[in-house]
Amino acid sequence: MNHAAGFDNDAYLQKQKEAILERMDRFPTKLYLEFGGKLFFDFHAARVLPGYDPNVKMKLLRELRSRADILLCIYAGDIERKKVRADFGITYDVDALKLIDDLREWEVGVRAVVITRFDNQPAVRIFKNKLERQGIQVFTHRFTKGYPTDIDLIVSDEGYGANENIETEHPLVIVTGPGPGSGKLATCLSQLYHDHRRGLASGYAKFETFPIWNLPLKHPVNVAYEAATADIGDFNLVDPFHLEAYGQAVVNYNRDVEVFPVLRRILEKITGGPSFYRSPTDMGCNAAGFGITDDNVVRDAAKQELIRRYFRYLCEYTLGFVERETVQRAELLMKELGVEPEDRRVVAPARQAAAEAQAAGKGNKGIFVGAAMELRDGTVVTGKNSPLMHAASALVLNAVKHLAGIPDKIHLLSPSIIESVGTLKKDVFGANTVSLDLSEVLICLSINASTNPMAHMALEKMRELQGCEVHITHIPTPGDDAGLRRFGINLTTDPHFSSKQLFVA
Repeated sequence: MNHAAGFDNDAYLQKQKEAILERMDRFPTKLYLEFGGKLFFDFHAARVLPGYDPNVKMKLLRELRSRADILLCIYAGDIERKKVRADFGITYDVDALKLIDDLREWEVGVRAVVITRFDNQPAVRIFKNKLERQGIQVFTHRFTKGYPTDIDLIVSDEGYGANENIETEHPLVIVTGPGPGSGKLATCLSQLYHDHRRGLASGYAKFETFPIWNLPLKHPVNVAYEAATADIGDFNLVDPFHLEAYGQAVVNYNRDVEVFPVLRRILEKITGGPSFYRSPTDMGCNAAGFGITDDNVVRDAAKQELIRRYFRYLCEYTLGFVERETVQRAELLMKELGVEPEDRRVVAPARQAAAEAQAAGKGNKGIFVGAAMELRDGTVVTGKNSPLMHAASALVLNAVKHLAGIPDKIHLLSPSIIESVGTLKKDVFGANTVSLDLSEVLICLSINASTNPMAHMALEKMRELQGCEVHITHIPTPGDDAGLRRFGINLTTDPHFSSKQLFVA
């Protein structure tokens, strides 16, 4: 596993802050800054730009907090259909609550929550009530009449004017939200409309890490962004408006380019004059490209992310979350860069471990699962399932035993503890199997560490698993998935179920 840094986070933070302040100087009355991507825990950026702090946007916000308000947008449809943020395994409405809590921990408050495209959905009303009863100001915006073709209706009291104005006090208003399509742009434009009706010369800008405009179109970092958004059909392209205006080839993505003619007309209608922007890239104040210090490192990291995305879409297709076209799109992007699934170092050892388990258990009817982990020093350890524990459980125990220098023949878990938990699962909870998943094993190991010095040594090595690479030959159970997620492990799996049962608790 390559831990070389290819990105200077401190230099990027300074450059990005300067870019935002320069844009604020252009609109000194008030600037509505659409914050795209993840505000916290941007692990995609950290994976493709080694050295990038996944919370750098929050550090940026903290430096600007004395002059900024924050509006948090969430699309009502995402609440209603319980859309899940994959890296945390939580729904978008829960993610919004978590985001408010996280901001408070950084001593940054949310001015208001904006529920966009609201249509009195029952689940959305419950979410709204919950926020308001916790003292959080909530606004609801309905679908904008006339959008996107009838500019006169959009920029009128029946369009943006139908939304209640949100009072803000600082010259910078950060408009953010969980995931794409949360209504951030519409909220910015609605606020601009109200401001200009009151004679305030407010402006709009956009801050989004990807695609990186000053990298080549087919640079692996930009291709990895395409893969990350394959499920919603985004793709990168050379900004034709920027090329025409400045003779410079820069990269943007399809939605920004497609909406730009309409957006420019809306801005001109709101402000009553020519737009400050000549291209969608002009609207951005993005400096991520200036933080790259080693192009080869970020290229390699982005190619690995491409493989991770491919495996994720394969599993999501098997689970019914995405269509076959999403998998094919990711596969095509891999072929463009000459990348194969087996280029991920942990894939072949995991499959080999599963084959060895099957050979050893020949004649048994069970499903044989293999798992492999690449440690920080590049060592690959494996694990396989057994009647006593899942493959993920065996993998983690083998990994910490290796890190602690504990011989394989020494057991970290007392047989009596495993037997007690197995009895609980089978005789009390009515489970079909006593095999322990990773969450259960971690609890058992913690209990055993109080009396077993070897278990205590292994437990102390757990933090060294943070950020390691893991592949499992079958889709993990909820207990395995939750356990691996807590380690911040980069997990991929083959698209096979670990049980023939349709429901796995």
